[in-house]
Amino acid sequence: MIGTGILKGMAVTARNFVGSYFEKERLITVQYPEERSPLPENYRNFPILIYDDNDPHAGLRCVACKICEKECPPQCIYIVKSEDKKPDYMGKPQFYPKVFDIDISVCMSCQICVEVCPFEAIKMDKEFELSQRERFDHLLLRKEQLSKSNDYYHKIHPVEAETVDKSLAGAAAAAEAKKKAAAEAAAKAAAAKAAATATAEAKPAAGAPSPSPASS
Repeated sequence: MIGTGILKGMAVTARNFVGSYFEKERLITVQYPEERSPLPENYRNFPILIYDDNDPHAGLRCVACKICEKECPPQCIYIVKSEDKKPDYMGKPQFYPKVFDIDISVCMSCQICVEVCPFEAIKMDKEFELSQRERFDHLLLRKEQLSKSNDYYHKIHPVEAETVDKSLAGAAAAAEAKKKAAAEAAAKAAAAKAAATATAEAKPAAGAPSPSPASS
């Protein structure tokens, strides 16, 4: 019948229109800022730096490898590597960013910096209320502003953060097991070397001629 499709479409529209007055999930208008729609797990806005424990400096995961700076399409990341080193989460001495700036007025939230980071150090935040009256200095976020705790990361991306923690814990356990195996191998090698040296020193003494009766 001609016009059946139009009637079906109008029925769907009418059902959604009427339902929007009675079903909360159909509401499309939110009285912001008094009301706020919950953000989904995979929502992203601008990058942040993650640190472990309670120290933003000592616990910072970033090692200033500058991969994110090189891969950033709009080139909004600026990093200066430190001259000294600090231990990372596996206890290995690593450089850290002396300066880490992100110009969020240029950032396009592509998340490429997150994908290329090999240390799980940079993630995407959910904070979107960042408007400022000044375009440049006020939208240039420094390392101190970008640094967020792992607890905060768990709060905004719980599923993703748990997966990352398991991965880092596995890497740390593997590194510790490798270090322990290397120490045990070195101890065995040292013991074997000491035993070989003792055996070599004992052989001449065992083969030395005994004194004759005439000489006594």
